[in-house]
Amino acid sequence: MTALQHMLVDAAAPQPWRNGGGATRELFTWPGAAGQAGEPWQLRISLADITQDGPFSAFAGVDRWFAVLQGTGVRLGLPTGEHTLTMTSPPLQFAGEDTPGCWLTDGPTRDLNLMLQRGAGRAWMLPALPGQPWQSGAPLRALFTTGALQLQTDAGPPQPVAAWSLVLGTAAAGQVWSITAHSTGAGTRALWLAFAPRHP
Repeated sequence: MTALQHMLVDAAAPQPWRNGGGATRELFTWPGAAGQAGEPWQLRISLADITQDGPFSAFAGVDRWFAVLQGTGVRLGLPTGEHTLTMTSPPLQFAGEDTPGCWLTDGPTRDLNLMLQRGAGRAWMLPALPGQPWQSGAPLRALFTTGALQLQTDAGPPQPVAAWSLVLGTAAAGQVWSITAHSTGAGTRALWLAFAPRHP
């Protein structure tokens, strides 16, 4: 059994945006840490605190997934039109070069971002709900949760997961994952993330 990595949001230092509209906490990059040995990331999972209206930064050649974790939500202006996102909205996928305008609905928000260099493979983000098992052939799989819960995999016993944390396995292809003891209180959200690298 491959051990799962547990990463707390508060353990990642916030990096202020250049436009001053928020800050990003980088939770995970693949392969390795971005910038090491001159190798840029192909996959990046991060949490953003958005504190004021303003456009997103441009990421040319990158596909993005975005989900609201806390707060009333945002409106994003994209070439396909305006999208209003709340904590109950499914994750939104868009091209990084679209640089959408972002307007806060009613105060600051915290949001989860999954970014993938186009051509590096396949990635996705979807809601994680209690009682709904999740199986995927992707080797890299993760759970992000804003509330404490338990993660059950068919590769070992249940594992407690702290609130505001990312749990990640890099050899989890084919495993069945599910969550239990998930708080249903306001402000709680859990999401599955997956990445299958492109074969050479």
